[in-house]
Amino acid sequence: MSLTEYLRLLYRRGWILALVAVLTAASAFVFSKLQTPVYKSTIYLLVQPARTDFGLTQSAKILLRSYVAWMDTDNRAKEVIDALQLDRTPQDLRGHVTIASDDSRFVIQIDVENENGDLANDIAREWAQIFVQWRNDENQKQQIQDRVDALILDDPRFALDHPKASINTPAGAVLGLLLGGVIVFVLEYLDSSVIRSAADIQRQFNLPVLGAIPATESARKRK
Repeated sequence: MSLTEYLRLLYRRGWILALVAVLTAASAFVFSKLQTPVYKSTIYLLVQPARTDFGLTQSAKILLRSYVAWMDTDNRAKEVIDALQLDRTPQDLRGHVTIASDDSRFVIQIDVENENGDLANDIAREWAQIFVQWRNDENQKQQIQDRVDALILDDPRFALDHPKASINTPAGAVLGLLLGGVIVFVLEYLDSSVIRSAADIQRQFNLPVLGAIPATESARKRK
């Protein structure tokens, strides 16, 4: 198809693209507003070896993963539940908590999802404090030069995790344009088999039109 034909097609069926895009964008916006907001709180823990020699530093990097394993357990979840007096099971609470380590920065990150942002902050802070207290207790059994301290870098902060109407609405519009394009393609494909003029015959069969039967009066009125 030439550019002129594409423009003609857009002029004839462009309203379908616009309508479907508006409908899907509006649906995505309404769906986002109807969902219960879920917030994510994040807190960072710095794992700091007492000395900076290569041996202890490498050991600390290896220990980071074991620290994450120690934290991500039902026992730690139960301690948080008891401290905050939450009406939840350890398994349920752990399902909304993600703990990961960054070996390059000696940092452990705790993410907590909850419908209450302030409660998510409290859970993240309590989880971090339990780890800090455990490291302090363990350090008492070690020589000063062999200790590995844990520090809370900053207070946890929460932000909206989902739904995000500002993202879902444009995504819905894009999906609508794609869906509208499919609809237009199908309609155009079905419409291409219908011959309405001499130009359609020439385009479809690549044959010249030698003559045409004039339309009757009744056919003109129907047009």
